[in-house]
Amino acid sequence: MSKHGIVLYLHVHQPLRVRQYSVFDTAVNHDYFDEPQYDTDRNNEQVFRKVADKSYRPMNALLEKLLASHPEFKLSLSITGTFIEQAEKWAPDVLDSFKRLVATGRVEIVAETYYHSLAFFYSRHEFELQVEAHRAMIRELFGVETRVFRNTELAYNDELAKWADNYGFKGILAEGWDPILEWRSPNHVYRPAGTKNIALLLKNYHLSDDLAFRFSNKSWEQWPLTADKYTDWTNASIDQQPLVNLFMDYETFGEHQWADTGIFSFFESFVGKWLENSNNTFYTVSDAIASFEPVGEISMPQTVTWADTERDLTAWLGNSMQQEALRYIYSLEDDILRTGDLELIADWRKLQTSDHVYYMCTKWFTDGDVHAYFSPYESPYDAFLYFINAVRDLRWRLHNYHKTGGLNG
Repeated sequence: MSKHGIVLYLHVHQPLRVRQYSVFDTAVNHDYFDEPQYDTDRNNEQVFRKVADKSYRPMNALLEKLLASHPEFKLSLSITGTFIEQAEKWAPDVLDSFKRLVATGRVEIVAETYYHSLAFFYSRHEFELQVEAHRAMIRELFGVETRVFRNTELAYNDELAKWADNYGFKGILAEGWDPILEWRSPNHVYRPAGTKNIALLLKNYHLSDDLAFRFSNKSWEQWPLTADKYTDWTNASIDQQPLVNLFMDYETFGEHQWADTGIFSFFESFVGKWLENSNNTFYTVSDAIASFEPVGEISMPQTVTWADTERDLTAWLGNSMQQEALRYIYSLEDDILRTGDLELIADWRKLQTSDHVYYMCTKWFTDGDVHAYFSPYESPYDAFLYFINAVRDLRWRLHNYHKTGGLNG
């Protein structure tokens, strides 16, 4: 009989933030991403180095310690191509530590889009190219195959599940959103509607968000959260059910929840307490799918994400600026790809990263503080302006390419 298990999935990502790219830069300077050193909020190297010190290095060290001391401890990661490119340049030791984690055989890597994009909703061709590019990078760097898929921001619907099933993935991840689940629990394996061979794992957002968002909130009625209390909650949630799916950003540990909140010592203590019970264990996403049969079918005809109170795409598509920005960037696809110019294509793809339009969000109420925390810009309008100027420059480079038979500058 299979044990009760936690499926811990952490998402590792850093975008390349667009600098203060003005209209005067267009047709002159084609570097969209390198802010001057003194502007730490938008200087990608400085941001990456800061988060590496606060999160990636200490958390990877803790995960190595837990894997060495607890044979039952396992987890799953997704790591974007944009993160890996930055780590190779600015923190190769961080990338080496991820390789060590995967080499244990108890850390699974989940597939996704290379550029953390929303391409599935705009171009199936581009989406598949990015998924394949990501799988190839993971295969080359880590020597493993990806068998389970997660879309950017857990953006999921029935159509995506059918695509993943046809593509050969054996599992897919999504948000366990109450209006979809109704009376059902996220603590089971399900079958996506209209599929034959793929399994669906749903985030237990109540328990996940206790760590990701509420852990350091001193106005939360459950603060401070102790390992004993969280173990009790997790045991209660899993009673008569096989799984608790804890899905969150990797940067929860050390960046969103700083070290001085006690997040690292809490997590180490929690893992130990959870495994004190011989009926408890941890599963990778593939382990969970292999260990438990789907108990029913879940249908999500409309797209569900793991963001904001609405759990939809409005964090990225909720206003006309965001819609226009995405429409412009994807309208260039055929012309950009036709050039075969690798530098131009790479810049175009870096501008597809969903963070760019997330920074343009104008929600001022329930989720406004979250958006403001993550944004490096003074306003959503600044984020839009710099992005659109970069798109204008892409169009100029395209025009220049066709006029001269190649890119100038």
